[in-house]
Amino acid sequence: MRSLSISVLSLTLTFIVIANAYYQKKQFYPSVVYITKSNPSMAVIYIQAFICVWISGKIMRKIFFGQLRSTEFEHLMERSWYAVTETCLAFTVFRDDFNPKFVALFTLLLFLKSFHWLAEDRVDYMERSPVISWLFHIRVLCLLLLLGSMDLHFIQHAYQSTLSKGASVQLVFGFEYAILLTVVINIAIKYALHSVDLNSETPWDNKAVFLLYTELVMGLIKVIFYVAFVAIMVRIYTLPLFAFRPMYYTIRNFKKAFSDVILSRRAIHNMNTLYPDATPEELLAADNVCIICREEMTSASKKLPCNHIFHTSCLRSWFQRQQTCPTCRLNILRTSTNNNNNARPAPEQRPAPPNPQNAFVNPFVIGPNPFELFNQPNLRNLPQMPEMPNQQQPAANAASSSTTTPQTQSNMPPLLFPHFPFIPFLPPPPLPPQNLSTLTPEELRRMEGNERENVEARIQCLRNIQVLLDAAVIMMQQYNTTATLSARVPQGVPPQAPETNQPQTNNATSTSNHNSKLFQLICLLLYMNPQKR
Repeated sequence: MRSLSISVLSLTLTFIVIANAYYQKKQFYPSVVYITKSNPSMAVIYIQAFICVWISGKIMRKIFFGQLRSTEFEHLMERSWYAVTETCLAFTVFRDDFNPKFVALFTLLLFLKSFHWLAEDRVDYMERSPVISWLFHIRVLCLLLLLGSMDLHFIQHAYQSTLSKGASVQLVFGFEYAILLTVVINIAIKYALHSVDLNSETPWDNKAVFLLYTELVMGLIKVIFYVAFVAIMVRIYTLPLFAFRPMYYTIRNFKKAFSDVILSRRAIHNMNTLYPDATPEELLAADNVCIICREEMTSASKKLPCNHIFHTSCLRSWFQRQQTCPTCRLNILRTSTNNNNNARPAPEQRPAPPNPQNAFVNPFVIGPNPFELFNQPNLRNLPQMPEMPNQQQPAANAASSSTTTPQTQSNMPPLLFPHFPFIPFLPPPPLPPQNLSTLTPEELRRMEGNERENVEARIQCLRNIQVLLDAAVIMMQQYNTTATLSARVPQGVPPQAPETNQPQTNNATSTSNHNSKLFQLICLLLYMNPQKR
């Protein structure tokens, strides 16, 4: 209703403008000159031309598409905003050629672009639709023929104009219509592949391969067109900012298509060589319905590393687009790489050269991997260090100990850590943490209980220390208050020099004694209660 009211209002204003011009000039040619010289009249005429294009677009949409789906309308509006922005940037580059004809050509270009976008979405919907009527085929074929013929006509017109008049704005229109022609060819190939798949009794497995290679070839052609156009525009005019966004998306799509071809071929190769066929027992044990095609699996099924089973043909078509499991989204290529790395034989470990007992070990040389010493199995079985003989023993014991010392030293290893320098005042290097994977569940529960009891005991001990410290602070405050009051002299007694110095000295001495005793009391309180520490 709103569109109808806008159309009626625009038509009324146009009729008033034409009637006013004819009433004042009385002839056709003077009336046309009057309208073209009047800015308000030309604004009304432009608005009426835009309304006519809009109405014709709705009529053509009704003929070729019928009712648009919500996704098609959203895609059309999203792409239209970018197209309008690029058109405004193109106006800044060709501001010298800005005239009504230039605006009309760009409006027609946007009009045809919108129908190319709608045709692409409608053919993509053809693959997801279970029922395709004859009316759908007639509409798509007629629309593709009309769009292709118009693209060819405008490409030829731009070519002839460039040859006769030299480089002009027709370069832009010729390039745009060449890109639209590649879009029409891509849509026609997709439509042919979908039609063959729909008419075949069994699913066509190679359709995804043809679609993938079609996108790759068309993306390469578009990239070549954009690079050539940018080079020509930089050489003749200036840097075409309006072509950067579509060129970027075209290069990105081509890169994605190229990577999809490589990854899909790798995934299909892994499927044919690495993944086993599903046995009838596995099909019976699991759900034998393929979630890709929703049909039962009786034969020709593959089992992925994640133990999910699908039809081989369904997996082949799935891997053309993405290389993940359809159920759990496991990366198939990464899993295959990990399996190959695990399947490689471990390198042979060379035996370490024997270390003679009396060989000299340089303590300042650190080996290539100093932490390998912690993983040696014989490290735990080393004999303990012998106790030093007591210097207060008799000479006989000293002699006997001196005779047994070489034998003890011969049984010991040369050094506990042969690759680390021996520094007497530094603590030994920390041992590696205990391997908890070897413990039984009962030992883990016992360790958890012991750790919890220790934590509770430490927390209780800290709380007791906090209480004792608070009590000590209160006692210190009371003591300071008492010492301050006792140090004061009464006002009625006259002060004497020798008597006043002696009490002050005694008070200072008593204060220091009390402070030392209080410090000892605090230390005693901090280290009390040993069974909870």
